[in-house]
Amino acid sequence: MLSNPIKKKFTSALLDWHAHENFRTLPWKEESDPYKIWLSEIILQQTRAEQGLPYYLKFIDQYPTVTDLANAKDDEIFKLWEGLGYYNRCRNLLTTARYIKEQHQGLFPNQYDDIIHLKGVGSYTAAAIASFAYNMPYAVVDGNVYRVLARFAGMELPIDGKEGKNIITALAQDLLPKNKAAAYNQAIMDFGASICKPQNPLCNDCPFQRNCKAFYDNTVALLPIKAKKIKIRKRYFNFIIIETPTQIWIEKRTKADIWRDLHQPLLIESEKKLSPQQLKKKLIAQELLTEVLPLVLLDYKEQKLSHQLIISTIYNIKINNIKKCSLPKLNWVSKRDIHKYAFPKTLSEIFN
Repeated sequence: MLSNPIKKKFTSALLDWHAHENFRTLPWKEESDPYKIWLSEIILQQTRAEQGLPYYLKFIDQYPTVTDLANAKDDEIFKLWEGLGYYNRCRNLLTTARYIKEQHQGLFPNQYDDIIHLKGVGSYTAAAIASFAYNMPYAVVDGNVYRVLARFAGMELPIDGKEGKNIITALAQDLLPKNKAAAYNQAIMDFGASICKPQNPLCNDCPFQRNCKAFYDNTVALLPIKAKKIKIRKRYFNFIIIETPTQIWIEKRTKADIWRDLHQPLLIESEKKLSPQQLKKKLIAQELLTEVLPLVLLDYKEQKLSHQLIISTIYNIKINNIKKCSLPKLNWVSKRDIHKYAFPKTLSEIFN
C-alpha cells in the first residue's frame, strides 16, 4: 500500500510534529502509571476527552490506586460515573480492579497477554496500556488512527469490514518505531484529534500533505469509508416521580438493558408517545395507585445512544402517604438521601 521510504517519512514527520507542534495537553499524557492509563482509557471509550477529563480527575482524587478502587462500594462508583454513559464500562472497571487486587496483589499486570485478558480491555486498550506504561511495541488503533491512515494511504475499503480493519492494523504496526512506541501512539491519536479531524480537517497545517493520497485525490471528505449503517431504535419512556412530603419512590434497573444498576422512578415504557390521559389509564389498569391523582409534567427529553433514541416524558405525582399506592414499600427513600443514588443522565438533573 505504501512504499518503505514513504512509511519512514511518515513516522519521522509524525514524531517531529509531536515534539514541536503538538500542544494538546491532557493529564494522562506522558503518564507511566498503568492504573491511571487504564482508568483514562476506559473513561475515554465512546467518550470525548473534554467530557471524560473531569471524571478522570474525580476518580484519581478519590481512588488514587487500583486497590482503593477495588475496595469501593458499587453504588459509590456508579454515582461518580453518573452522566458518563455506557455503564458497562463502569461494571468492567470494578470487576478488573477487584481481579487485580485479588489475583495480582494490587499490582497492575505488565505483560500484554495478561493485560488484554482483563475485563473490558480489548486490543486497542491493551496496546495503549502496554505502550504508554511499559513502552512495549504495540500500535494503538482507534478511530483517530483509522481516519489518519485511511486518508494518508487512500484506502477505499470500509474500515468497519474485516479486510479494511486488518489492513489498517497491519499498517499501524508497521509504522510503529519499536523504541518509541509511547511517543508514536500518543502522536498519531493527537494528530487525528487535532489536525486530521472527521470534519473540517486542517489540511493546510498537515506535514503529510505532499504524500497524502486522499489530499492528492481530493477524497479527504470521503474517507474513511464505513459500510454499515446503524439502525436506530426508538423507545418511549414515561417516568412518574411519585413522592410524599419526605420520600420518593425509586428502583434499581437490574435487567440486561441500558442503564443497568442505575436508579429510576416508576417507569412505564410504551410503543408510542402517550398522552397524560392514556398514561393515567395504564396506571389505573396496573392498580399502581389507589385513587386517580393529577399528573404534573416536569420535563421532556430525548437522549440518543449508539443504537437507540430514548424519548422520555417525566411526570410528578404527589401523595400524602405511601398507602395511596401499591408500589413496593422497601423502595421508598428519604428525599435527603436521594443525591446518594446514581441516575441516568436523562434523570440526574432532576434528582441532583
